[in-house]
Amino acid sequence: MALRIATWNVNSITARLPRLLAWLESSGTDVLCIQETKCTAEAFPTEQLRELGYASAVVADGRWNGVALVSRVGLEDVVEGLPGGPGYPDDEQEPRAVSATCGPVRAWSVYVPNGREVDHAHYGYKLRWLEALKGAVAQDASGERPFAVLGDFNIAPSDEDVWDRSKFDGLTHVTPAEREALAALRATGLSDVVPRPLKYEHPFTYWDYRELGFPKNRGMRIDLVYGNEPFAGAVKDAYVDREERKGKGASDHAPVVVDLDL
Repeated sequence: MALRIATWNVNSITARLPRLLAWLESSGTDVLCIQETKCTAEAFPTEQLRELGYASAVVADGRWNGVALVSRVGLEDVVEGLPGGPGYPDDEQEPRAVSATCGPVRAWSVYVPNGREVDHAHYGYKLRWLEALKGAVAQDASGERPFAVLGDFNIAPSDEDVWDRSKFDGLTHVTPAEREALAALRATGLSDVVPRPLKYEHPFTYWDYRELGFPKNRGMRIDLVYGNEPFAGAVKDAYVDREERKGKGASDHAPVVVDLDL
């Protein structure tokens, strides 16, 4: 069975809906993990997606976060939220994780906290959230069913994953503690299934809107696909769809696409 799975931080599904619907049709994507919906669950375009053949699982509250999984190969055993995850600023969880079984694959869509600044409380929250994610996925990561965690991790795994490491001194997204948390997540049985380099020198996935970030390719690779051994072994191709970052009304992130032969 051939299956195309992707992840995309759309930076407001309302603003990006025409592009999203067109991209789903043109790309032939079977399963899409979405981050930063920035809408309530009720406002999510469930009906428009259903008309294209996709079922939706949504965790959203209309503020600045929100995640979803949409699938045209089945959507079962949905888990909303991060089991055992911390809240911010109090005990209430933010809408940052949703998981489901989509045909032969179990997938998570995650939007890892930004961290803001290294000395900010949000940075500690980010590390606690990643620790909870590690615990939540450990069983599936070591299992025999194809399994992956996809999303905006807000961490560049290595210095090669930012356009100029010197520009990030003292900032989040590149700190040793964040990268160690990613390494601990991979140690549960996951690996980065998107090879580097791809068809260009720096396969970035995010470019700031400001200061001509995209035209100058001043980007970061922070949207990741971490799969277990059965998932990684089925990967036939993987790419960042840079074309979808171009033009008016684009998100500041590009979709990351993985083709599987299961």
